[in-house]
Amino acid sequence: MRPRRLLRIAAASLVCLVVIWGAAAAALYAAMRQPPETFGRIMSHVPSVAMLVLPFKPLWMSARSGHLQVGDPAPEFALPILHGDRMVRLSHEYRQKPVVLVFGSYT
Repeated sequence: MRPRRLLRIAAASLVCLVVIWGAAAAALYAAMRQPPETFGRIMSHVPSVAMLVLPFKPLWMSARSGHLQVGDPAPEFALPILHGDRMVRLSHEYRQKPVVLVFGSYT
C-alpha cells in the first residue's frame, strides 16, 4: 500500500473513533441527568471499561451540579416523617419558624 493511502485510512479511523467516543460521552451525560433510579438501571448495562475511557468525573460534576446559587430560596419539597404517616413540607415549616437545611452524610 502507498503511504498516502495508509495515512487516509488512519485519519478516517481516528475520526470514526472520535465520533464514537463523543457519542458515548454524550449518552453517558444524558444518563447522568436522569433520576437516580433510572441512572442506576442504565449504568448496570455499561461495561466497566467505559469508566476508564470516558470522562466520568467531569461529566458527573456537570450533570449533577444543579442550578441553585448562594442566596437562592430552597425549592419546595415534602418528606415523610420518620415515625408516622404525615408529610413535612418546607413551605409549611418556613411559615411557622426559620428553617435550616443541612446537607451531608451522617453515616
